[in-house]
Amino acid sequence: MEIIRSILGIIGFGIGIPIGIFLGFIILIYCQSEHVKEPVIKPLHELDTDSLLDILREIPMWMKHPDYDRIDWLNNFISHLWPFLDKPICDSIRSTVEPMFDEYIGKFCINSIYFESLSIGTFPPHIHGIKMHQTNEKEVLIDVPTRWAGNPDITLVIQFFSLPITIQLLDVQVFLALRICLRPLVPTFPCFASTIVSLLEKPQVDFGLKLLGIDVMAIPGLYQIVQEFVSKQIAGLYLWPKNMDIQILDGSVGAIKKPIGILQVKIIRAIRLLKKDLLGTSDPYIKLKLSGERLPSKKTSIKKNNLNPEWNEDFKLIVKDPKSQALELHVFDWEKVGKHDKIGMQVVSLRDLVPYETKQLTLDLVKNTNPYDSHNRKWRGKLVFEITFNPFKEDGERLEGLSCYLKKGNGPETMSFHKGGLLIVNVERAKDVEGRGHNNNVYALVLFRGEKKKTKGISKTRDPIWNEEFQFVLEETPLKEKIHIEVMSKRRSLIGFQSKETLGHVDIKLIDVVYNGRINEKYHLINSRNGVIAVDVRWKAL
Repeated sequence: MEIIRSILGIIGFGIGIPIGIFLGFIILIYCQSEHVKEPVIKPLHELDTDSLLDILREIPMWMKHPDYDRIDWLNNFISHLWPFLDKPICDSIRSTVEPMFDEYIGKFCINSIYFESLSIGTFPPHIHGIKMHQTNEKEVLIDVPTRWAGNPDITLVIQFFSLPITIQLLDVQVFLALRICLRPLVPTFPCFASTIVSLLEKPQVDFGLKLLGIDVMAIPGLYQIVQEFVSKQIAGLYLWPKNMDIQILDGSVGAIKKPIGILQVKIIRAIRLLKKDLLGTSDPYIKLKLSGERLPSKKTSIKKNNLNPEWNEDFKLIVKDPKSQALELHVFDWEKVGKHDKIGMQVVSLRDLVPYETKQLTLDLVKNTNPYDSHNRKWRGKLVFEITFNPFKEDGERLEGLSCYLKKGNGPETMSFHKGGLLIVNVERAKDVEGRGHNNNVYALVLFRGEKKKTKGISKTRDPIWNEEFQFVLEETPLKEKIHIEVMSKRRSLIGFQSKETLGHVDIKLIDVVYNGRINEKYHLINSRNGVIAVDVRWKAL
């Protein structure tokens, strides 16, 4: 009986389970609860704020405020323009921040501070709307709420003794309520002289930070402290009425100019310099640059323990606007530890220079350019130097000079122009470059006459866009030479080691550039399956 009862129990359990599932399915389908209501469908503009937040991640300003205009076209425009803004924005950051770095070199056991990589990334900001204000001034005033969730590549290296410490900023998210003022309006393109940017409210900032490869933002409690500190610092600098003034035009002349010539400067000597060291002497050297340029200053050699140093050193500076530019000369006393002391300076306007005419000057050094400063009456020494402005030849003059050499029977192998000129290489972009793994930090390396220059690195792409320009001042026309451009990929392993991989290269003969003045071509990369690089090369002859 026990066996029969067990068998019947098993059969009943096997039959009951399918029947129960079937009955439950029938009840679910045909029996509807009375508490379930039909969904209410409303137009989007009739929903309240809480309902909109449930539907949308964030509400654009043009939806919350009717006086803000929707500008999808501008966001599309920025997305196309963004790769070309990387270089000028990064150059502006370098020119602003690197002088601050120089003040700390020699202090706190810091040997050097520099950017290992600096790029704003490939993700553009998104504008949530735009509002224009009417004013009685000659200006355009607009409010532009902007959010940026970017992938910048910013790595800072601080050298303590011989130990490099890397700090990497990544995964930045920023919300800014920007007010942009374009003023004054002028009858010269782009029709406004400066851009004034300020913040209408405290910015919202979120970012990741790695120190020696370790994510320090994961430390409990540190995340909120750092984010709040950065937000307060930015608000303290740019929260209205404080602002950032970006000069676009210099008077009525555009700030972005093409090179028109070369200024040759010969630093001859200094006379009776001011004593800066405790032993009654100085270790002088000179920095020189042209005003309005963001290029690093050129430096003379250091003359130890000498108040009457002789240099006789030549320098070449690229001139873009001799009517507004000036030569700036700064004399420093070199110090082994700490900040270098400034002995004096002088400024020479290029406005009165006669082309091709060498002018020797002997000028008293002053503390600054303020003529009413009483400190300028103090003796700081004299500086003796020569300057010569050599403008570039026009295309017609350049071709006429070439024709004269050819008529005399000189072929390309025997032609030699001793005046030289300026070689400008603009590495624009590459396409379909690929390596063994992911293309991390793809950059272009330019090699010419033993000098190496490289573009910024673009992360994880086969179609990098650089648009970076390099300039080479040459003593002779490069008729028989080539310029080597190589596309490289750099990767960092988990333990900190870097590996480099060549993705292809090209050698460009400069004789065609000299004859034509400019060549803008796409070249197939050697040792690459489908890789192509676009390069613009120009020659400006003296």
